[in-house]
Amino acid sequence: MMILCMVFGPFICGIIAYMIGRKNENFRDVFVIGVTGAELVLALLLFRQLPSFSIPDILAGGLTFTMDGFRSVYAVVTAVMWAGTTLFSKEYFKEERENLNRYWFFVIVTLGATEGVMLSGDLMTAFVFFEILSFTSFTWVIHEETPGAVRAGYTYLFIAVIGGLVLFMGLALLQFSAGTLSFADLREAVSRSEKPEMIFAAGVCILFGFGCKAGMFPVHVWLPKAHPVAPSPASALLSGILTKVGIYGILMTSLYALLTHETFGLLVLVLGVITMALGAVLALFSVNLKRTLACSSMSQIGFILTGVGMMILLSAKGSGEGAGIARSGLMLHMTNHSLIKLTLFMAAGVVVMNLHTLNLDDIRGWGRNKLFLKISFALGALGISGVPLFNGYISKTLLHEGIVEGIHECHAYSGLLSVIEWIFLASGGLTFAYMLKLFICIFVERNKDAARQARYDGDRHCMNAASTAAVFGSSILMVVLGQPYVSTRLAFLMTGFEEILHFKAFTWENLKGGLISLGIGALVYVFIVRRVLVREDSYVNLWPEKLDLEELVYRPLLTKYLPAVFGFVAEMFGENKILRPLCRFGLALATVLVRILEITLDGTILLLRKTILREKKVKGAESAHPGLLRTLSIELSGAAEPITSNFTFALMMTCIGIVIILCTIIAVIF
Repeated sequence: MMILCMVFGPFICGIIAYMIGRKNENFRDVFVIGVTGAELVLALLLFRQLPSFSIPDILAGGLTFTMDGFRSVYAVVTAVMWAGTTLFSKEYFKEERENLNRYWFFVIVTLGATEGVMLSGDLMTAFVFFEILSFTSFTWVIHEETPGAVRAGYTYLFIAVIGGLVLFMGLALLQFSAGTLSFADLREAVSRSEKPEMIFAAGVCILFGFGCKAGMFPVHVWLPKAHPVAPSPASALLSGILTKVGIYGILMTSLYALLTHETFGLLVLVLGVITMALGAVLALFSVNLKRTLACSSMSQIGFILTGVGMMILLSAKGSGEGAGIARSGLMLHMTNHSLIKLTLFMAAGVVVMNLHTLNLDDIRGWGRNKLFLKISFALGALGISGVPLFNGYISKTLLHEGIVEGIHECHAYSGLLSVIEWIFLASGGLTFAYMLKLFICIFVERNKDAARQARYDGDRHCMNAASTAAVFGSSILMVVLGQPYVSTRLAFLMTGFEEILHFKAFTWENLKGGLISLGIGALVYVFIVRRVLVREDSYVNLWPEKLDLEELVYRPLLTKYLPAVFGFVAEMFGENKILRPLCRFGLALATVLVRILEITLDGTILLLRKTILREKKVKGAESAHPGLLRTLSIELSGAAEPITSNFTFALMMTCIGIVIILCTIIAVIF
């Protein structure tokens, strides 16, 4: 029953917190901290018990939950993330009261949904809670309700809609082909299946669906936009945990359904390498603190996906040791990245709550005399850069070793893997370069405005004791997990791969890869950051705005050309009795639903916001008391344009999801 408390307890506590918040905001904040603390205690109590539980007669196969080594570790990591961010949020939101009740309700509910995914015993259970957290976490992005936040929130939601649709079709195909979605039975069922092409099609759909949440290229567009506009505690959770929910789905599908499928492994590997390199380049060019960290998250997700691809390729070649090394590296890096981003985004939150800006020129020199914050940020930066003796070094070294093993074992791809090895090392170097850029900017350099720098130097206090405990305490984990004795045993707990216990992290061969990356990073900082990206003593972003993938490709494609796609496909298949009517039906359905949504959906949302989701008024705020009906009338009259622009686009995303599914099935079968 304790495992049910971990999953469903936060749903109940979210309602209680909302009700408390309407009467006493301080008590609500304390209650939320208590809930996340209790969740952490439960996760620790269940850590080595490895329980399982099923709720039958729900969604045909029921909901199943289980804790093995990997799931138990991530249940604890999830609880640590929530406990740290809620403790820090007490001070972060001290000057804000509007929409906090809504924010805390969805934060706690998302905790339960995330634990539901991480503890799921089958893919359908994972899907149910995955869709819940996609909606609840959307409210974090739009929390401040600025135009930028709303636009980023809808981008996040649109990607979630299309991802969920394609993911569900992938699960349906896998259920049809293998007869089960249970992790306990899936591997054997897949081996007996007579429809391998359908299982591959299912894998591609599942990869796309979970990849949307993970921030995988080319469906990464929400990630660099959502983090800068979301509250910093929410950014820590979005980056540290919610992206790992997507990775979790890809990893479980790979382990239990497609572990020896060479083509699938190659697909994951290529997408992972692109994600890794592109995220690092975007982070290097960014001049916004949280956007840099967001693009960094995209890059680190690429590192993890590269490990997943290598695990599959090495398994397909029968190299159990190489696959074990890659699997250990990717799981360990998942854990490390979650904890690193907890520290870095909370540190960024300290900057925000003091200066209310994220531009590097504005915050330059602010942290010169903030000792605990400086140490915390430095430890996080050293960890994510893969510096020896810090946590990122061992996990990245294992991932690198996985690639080296692939060069030796996968002879057909040895040339490609040699190129990927250098992209891996270069991406690690860019990580060091942009983290060095942030640290020197905030904590070493002086602001070009001497008066502003004098104010910065005169203010030594930047956070209270609770926030210091959350930020500095989390940063200590960078050192603890950087010790080989600790990290190898953690990897063994997650994977059961005994050889990892004998891994020698500090041999010259292993150190050489890390030192090459650090050397590349130092050169990039000296010759590119200081000489190209700093002009007239100001940080500049030279990345062309027109290369925004969403604005350049996705929106024009979906809003201008999608209806023509249905017509083209219908004509291409001529008189096919199934596909031609299906395309016509899709176009007709899109038209009808657009009209329905234009009339009803925003009105329903506004009605909910004025009734059961109504926020407590800010103390001292003026109110003309126009009445509920009058308020609804005024707001509905101005809602036509947002409905047309936002929900029509959302529907277009759904339609393109259908097109992706059809094309995937047709390409594989025919």
